[in-house]
Amino acid sequence: MATGKVYLVGAGPGDQELLTVKAVRLIQEAEVIVFDRLVSGSIMNLIPEGTALIDVGKNVGNHPVPQHEINEILLREASAGKMVVRLKGGDPFVFGRGGEELELLSENDVPFEVVPGITSSISVPAYAGIPVTHRDFCSSLHIITGHAKAGAELSIDFDALVRLGGTLIFMMSVSTVGKIAAGLMAAGMAETMPCAVIENGTYPKQRKFISDLARIEETVRENQVKSPSVIAVGKVCTLSEQFDWFGHKPLKGRRIIVTQPRSKASKLESKLRSLGVETMLYPCIKTDFIRPLEPPIAEYDTLVFTSTEGVRSFFTWLLNSGKDSRDIAGKRLACIGSATAEALREFGLTADFVPSVYDGEHLGKEMVSEKFVTDENRVILLRAKIGTQDLTEALDAGGIRYLDYPVYETSYVEHEEIYDLESWDYVTFTSKSCVDGFVNTQKRKDFAGIRALCIGKQTAAEAAKFGFDTVISDTATIDSMIEKVNDKVQAS
Repeated sequence: MATGKVYLVGAGPGDQELLTVKAVRLIQEAEVIVFDRLVSGSIMNLIPEGTALIDVGKNVGNHPVPQHEINEILLREASAGKMVVRLKGGDPFVFGRGGEELELLSENDVPFEVVPGITSSISVPAYAGIPVTHRDFCSSLHIITGHAKAGAELSIDFDALVRLGGTLIFMMSVSTVGKIAAGLMAAGMAETMPCAVIENGTYPKQRKFISDLARIEETVRENQVKSPSVIAVGKVCTLSEQFDWFGHKPLKGRRIIVTQPRSKASKLESKLRSLGVETMLYPCIKTDFIRPLEPPIAEYDTLVFTSTEGVRSFFTWLLNSGKDSRDIAGKRLACIGSATAEALREFGLTADFVPSVYDGEHLGKEMVSEKFVTDENRVILLRAKIGTQDLTEALDAGGIRYLDYPVYETSYVEHEEIYDLESWDYVTFTSKSCVDGFVNTQKRKDFAGIRALCIGKQTAAEAAKFGFDTVISDTATIDSMIEKVNDKVQAS
């Protein structure tokens, strides 16, 4: 058996969008991923289903899997011929013990590559509005770990650090901040030297506290600052309020659960995060293309799509069958909304009909009222195995001949129950099935007081059945849902 390969990949400080392009590619190609606690949930969501995951759960002062066992895991998996990604928070060579993890691989001639990550020592202060270098304040930057080996004392040359006069970045130092401050002041640093402590840097839940050297330990204690945190010491910390772009995002501090299928949630979740929202991706349904397919498209002149999944299922079947868009030449195409029409454009086609309101009822009624379809047309609905009856009822009322042909099906995704639902600002629902799937994961059946952000009236009606306090976007689009949240926050 051929030996596999290990990729030592830096996952950056937490923000998914700070991953390198190479890191994303390797995460998606890996057969095995060995990861730490500091790898964020949004990054873990990039891992394809079916990838083997090994949680080594490292944390400051708490190593459930000892380092030597992690090294052996990497050797074992690679020796079995697998492509292994060792995913580590930050950069693997900046206090990440990456060198230790490569030693055993090197000794056993296992091939490896190192993919640097954006280190939190620079990126976290940047997200707090602190440039770690600025020629008006300092001429050097120094990165120090405040975490000593078990049983050992801190080994830091405080005199040298004070003489250099540069910005000091202390990693893994929450528990030793008092000793660090005392050491710097004993070496001659002014008690009034500006300091900053940044907890959960680059995450929407990031907290920042500005203090001075004499009071930094008290600041950490009073605010119950936890790891992971970065401590910055230096005059550049005075720029924090002026340059704090991250703390002023319009939805900073809001918490929203996204229940879309994993394949669809990236747009909603990424837009929420870009506005400062702390998100939880909690996909409640999954979609599977139905195969084999044999839709009798030759017998029908109008194709109707009610979701992006329907479009992609049908056209991937068409292409995989050795056919292409010429096989539907002359046929008219109707889509339930703008997102579905956009999915159609991915295959080089433009929708002939999109209703004014993006739901099944309006799609059916408007196709009839605007005479897009008449009793002379033959219509095929390429949609979910269990689809809304509003569309078919409207077609029935108009005397339209149609075939309801399923091209994909949905099923519920099992999750652990969310016990702190009240602490979240909204649960988002983009379909009735998302509502039902979410309720299916929870033991409670009464959701009174829980706010649901719904993409349309039908989805809101389903949520209201379970007691949710519903908010409905003005139009059935992701962008409209974002605007609705923003409006509600600004009005509060």
